[in-house]
Amino acid sequence: MVTVDKQDSITLKISHSLANSKALDLDIYLFVPGELGLTPEVISESDFYYSSITQKRVYYSNKILLPLVHSRLAQRGRLSNQQYRVSLSLYAYQYVVALDKAIQAVRPDKGDSVTAEEVDQVIELALDILKRLRRAVPYEEAQKRYYVNIDNYLSWYTEQKFLALIAHLPREGDYATIKERLITLCEKEQAHRKLNHYNSAGTVDDPTRMTNKMRLLRRLIEHPIVLREKIISMGNNVRRLIKGLATGLVMVVVTTTVIMARDYLGEISASFIIALSFIYALREIFKDDLRDIMWRWIRKGKPKWRRRYIDPSTSKTVGAKLEWLDYTTYSKLPDRIQKIRKKRVVQREEQVLHYHSKTEMTTSHFLSGYEQTRETLSLNLRALTRLMDKGSNKIYRLSDGQVTRDSVEKRHLLNLIIKENNHTDEPNYYRFKVVMNRSKLVAIEAIDISNIQ
Repeated sequence: MVTVDKQDSITLKISHSLANSKALDLDIYLFVPGELGLTPEVISESDFYYSSITQKRVYYSNKILLPLVHSRLAQRGRLSNQQYRVSLSLYAYQYVVALDKAIQAVRPDKGDSVTAEEVDQVIELALDILKRLRRAVPYEEAQKRYYVNIDNYLSWYTEQKFLALIAHLPREGDYATIKERLITLCEKEQAHRKLNHYNSAGTVDDPTRMTNKMRLLRRLIEHPIVLREKIISMGNNVRRLIKGLATGLVMVVVTTTVIMARDYLGEISASFIIALSFIYALREIFKDDLRDIMWRWIRKGKPKWRRRYIDPSTSKTVGAKLEWLDYTTYSKLPDRIQKIRKKRVVQREEQVLHYHSKTEMTTSHFLSGYEQTRETLSLNLRALTRLMDKGSNKIYRLSDGQVTRDSVEKRHLLNLIIKENNHTDEPNYYRFKVVMNRSKLVAIEAIDISNIQ
């Protein structure tokens, strides 16, 4: 299952899990309007990969109570400190992800109303998860310190998400009851942290210190479950070989031409010197062109990057991923992708960025109890906003016999098609419409493609 959300004002967050198999192929097609003028000359594939794509892969479990079982084992001394830390971090991380989604689902947007029942459901789920966590306080001092840090962060983060929901609730309408329940929950979490002396008075009174401390606690949560990565750019040795081979071939031609010119023009003369300068100028031109042609021919279709995943606790390699990123055109896309996109005149002008990856995980090297990983791929679209025109358009309307003029912001529509293939079931396809302007992502809309064969 692939989900696409907004990570921040200009970044798409694409998430998916590797569950039913040890291998997964992922294809992401980003259709950029031709009017933006995006080309490999404007931003190369490598520049886009390093500047606009960030990734994070974490341990994941659909057995939501497994970390709590581990916590109870830790209470009885049957679980090591390291196993306890991983289990508790996973529980906290998955709660944070679930809370983000739940708040996003009930947050009013574009005039949509939110009901008290929807908010109550989110509150009850949050309280239930926190209650389960707080039932299993470990006895060992090292584990208890780690538990305190986790509980401190989850309490603060829960309060922050509900305060943000309160701030975005409409002022008009019957939302007083909803706000009262949310405020009550936030006050209880504040009291919980104060009762347990989680933070000093100086930290509580200083928003900057409090935020920095919670940022460090978030890193503490993620450290045992976020897989370390090592990125290798593929073909570096081949590039050196091609560079030497291209230079050698050009020098053979240049040397042969120089010998022929000397035989034709005689000994060193002004004509010979001019011819020699012209030959060496051509060498500089064609050497780079020949090198680029050979590079594209030899590396065509081959992966550009290799990513190794390393367990942060055991330092064992637990998986690897090969990655491609290329510019392509509509006519070169697979038939299924073309049908989903639907061919119209505007498609002929679109520039298509195709990201392809092949992931293989070695589950036997995973920590005990975990057989899945979840990847979050963040796609920063800042490079596209720089290509958008500033300002806004003017539109005129006739209202009660008077002409009025309104400013309309310039927006652009991007299409995102994703193919997910785990090699055990039929591939899954997803399509999203992404509306954005120069400063932010305006809307992300999932499109139903079930009727497209």
